[in-house]
Amino acid sequence: MKYGFIGAGNMGGALANALVKKISPSDVMLYDKDCQKAQNLAESLGCVCRDLKALLKECDVIFLGVKPQNLADLAEEIKGDIDAREVKPVIVSMLAGVEIKKLTSFLGECPVIRIMPNIPVSVGGGMILLSKNELVCEKVLSSFISDMELSGEIDIIDEKLIDCASAVSGCGPAFVSLFIEALADGGVRAGLSRDKALLYASQTLLGTALLVKDGLHPAVLKDRVCSPGGTTIAGVEALEQGAFRSTVINAVTSAYEKTLKIGK
Repeated sequence: MKYGFIGAGNMGGALANALVKKISPSDVMLYDKDCQKAQNLAESLGCVCRDLKALLKECDVIFLGVKPQNLADLAEEIKGDIDAREVKPVIVSMLAGVEIKKLTSFLGECPVIRIMPNIPVSVGGGMILLSKNELVCEKVLSSFISDMELSGEIDIIDEKLIDCASAVSGCGPAFVSLFIEALADGGVRAGLSRDKALLYASQTLLGTALLVKDGLHPAVLKDRVCSPGGTTIAGVEALEQGAFRSTVINAVTSAYEKTLKIGK
């Protein structure tokens, strides 16, 4: 399949980067209103730049990497070219908060895969949430998942849950980055150099995440590290005094509520 990206921003670039590790870069086409941005990304990945009409004509799968508030204008620009095709392309939407039925109300009936990826897809450690409509056949879905497999984990989820799930996986890298930075700041305050503190903090999160992903419950892991009367339990107490868990829960909830507002 040939893939096209409308929008060469951070997320579109991250997904294209993952895709070219599995398929030929010549089968990945990029378009952006900022022509130089698309050209720079194409050169770095070995992809092809196309004008919008050529991309809409040639690609089997087309990613929409624009902001939700720009959907109406984009749909008006591309709907005629999509309608003109004998076989409709698969539209892959990354628009936060925009349901498949709302997208097809702008573009007409067409096969739609709705995904919510996160930025670590660019290094093969991402999380992609995926829903689809009934016009996407299993063969196409299977090929899409196979082509995107080097992006990280891909999970098929009921569309009604995709927004709340994205508040964890899509927004989570920002929350985790704050924690890594704060953990490193603590190390610097204690006397470490900045580069060493960042190394220790990031590797610690990476290893801990692998243990949890392997099936070790985080509460069990925490209890294993906390010796009676030891240093770790003293640190956990300090986090609890700062309402750490409640603050994180509220961050996810706030992100979810904002997504619902964007969708409206």
